[in-house]
Amino acid sequence: MQGAIFAWKDIESQTVLPGLHARFAHSGAMSFVLWTMEAGSPFPRHAHPHEQVVHLFEGELEVTIEGATTVLKPGMVAIIPPNAVHLGRALTDCRLLDVFHPLREDYMQNEGPNILQAAAAAAR
Repeated sequence: MQGAIFAWKDIESQTVLPGLHARFAHSGAMSFVLWTMEAGSPFPRHAHPHEQVVHLFEGELEVTIEGATTVLKPGMVAIIPPNAVHLGRALTDCRLLDVFHPLREDYMQNEGPNILQAAAAAAR
């Protein structure tokens, strides 16, 4: 794979769930998601086989990983192990970067991250 340089602003934003807006980028082995979350928007409870690193740039994000809840503030990072059950909620408007390894092939589909949409539907 060739290296790549891009600007997030040049990647079209997708509304994945109400209040959750994402821009997706992928390397040969990792997936990157720049999220804009509106205050009060939840990330439904879910798990996946990928290791996930969450880096919060702006706002306050409540995250629960395997039953332990923490409020992330700007500059904080959460590491979510593979298959760990996790969920979250934007306490304020947030901007964050998720990095996944290995590559999230499900995030490369046009419909976006269907694991979140399925988890949200199951919670209703």
